[in-house]
Amino acid sequence: MNNFGIGELDVAVIGAGQAGLSAAYHLRHAGLEPDRDFVVLDHAPRPGGAWQFRWPSLTYGKVHGMHSLPGMELTGADDSRPSSEVIGAYFEAYERRFGLRVHRPVEVSTVREGESGRLIVETSEGTYATRALINATGTWDRPFWPRYPGQETFRGRQLHTANYPGPEEFAGLRVVVVGGGASGTQHLMEISEVATETYWVTRRPPVFREGPFGEEQGRAAVAMVEERVRRGLPPQSVVSVTGLPLNDAVRHAREQGVLDRLPMFERITPDGVVWPDGHAVEADVILWATGFRAAVDHLAPLRLREPGGGIRVEDTRAVRDPRVHLVGYGPSASTIGANRAGRAAVRSVTRLLAGVRA
Repeated sequence: MNNFGIGELDVAVIGAGQAGLSAAYHLRHAGLEPDRDFVVLDHAPRPGGAWQFRWPSLTYGKVHGMHSLPGMELTGADDSRPSSEVIGAYFEAYERRFGLRVHRPVEVSTVREGESGRLIVETSEGTYATRALINATGTWDRPFWPRYPGQETFRGRQLHTANYPGPEEFAGLRVVVVGGGASGTQHLMEISEVATETYWVTRRPPVFREGPFGEEQGRAAVAMVEERVRRGLPPQSVVSVTGLPLNDAVRHAREQGVLDRLPMFERITPDGVVWPDGHAVEADVILWATGFRAAVDHLAPLRLREPGGGIRVEDTRAVRDPRVHLVGYGPSASTIGANRAGRAAVRSVTRLLAGVRA
């Protein structure tokens, strides 16, 4: 701390999900010490990143593509346990093993320009002045809610997939699920087993992907997302460009008519939704499975956004400010991508620090 109560550091890491812990691990291996050279700040109440908030019915056996953090495998997990418990316990053990000393719960309100080339990170536990920033805040805190005429008049319940409680609460109800992504289809298939009626509504016809999804297909999908980020456009999820995997559960749901998709409705009424041709259905619940946006509002004072609305990123570095790295953003939003991004960010940051100290 200096005389003004500001902690001076080399690196601040915001977020302790997959990308943030990967970055912290690589910072330690680069010779930086937690709480002396770098700090990891996380707003969540406990370890687990966004996984700790996943719905109870998402067991570990249903999780697709969970990659272990660098340096420590996740082994022997019980597939029947909720993924929030399995991955939360794994992240907690990982933080202990590598002595990452995450500060939580800590809210970061803003990041702004400081003196002597440092960035000022204002938080609920105090203020930090850092030479470099690794932002790993992900998307979970920014669920996207579309707006439609009449939405405020709906007498039923509206909720976002971020607050999905599991299928039990929808027993005997009429439910409209909005969204064509993986979460929407998973929720819909669960809810259809207990609800009186379900309706699936998407803006575009869903694309189902048959056959294997190997390394080559994965690279091509990531490249499409990466190109948007390189152009300064808001990132899309990798799933949005790969399509939905056509597994046995999805095939069965299609055969049962659960995944008979309807086009987007025009407006919402007190009792349900209405399409442009006048067709209407009554509903008790509208579940918005409409995705998330990057949680980067705290970076607004740095003016990193491009005219297209996104932050232009090369590798992990913000083009408008090379001190700022975004990991778990756009093409690195998958668990394996987050691991790689954490390593890449630290390589770049250590080069920057070497230049500052030279």
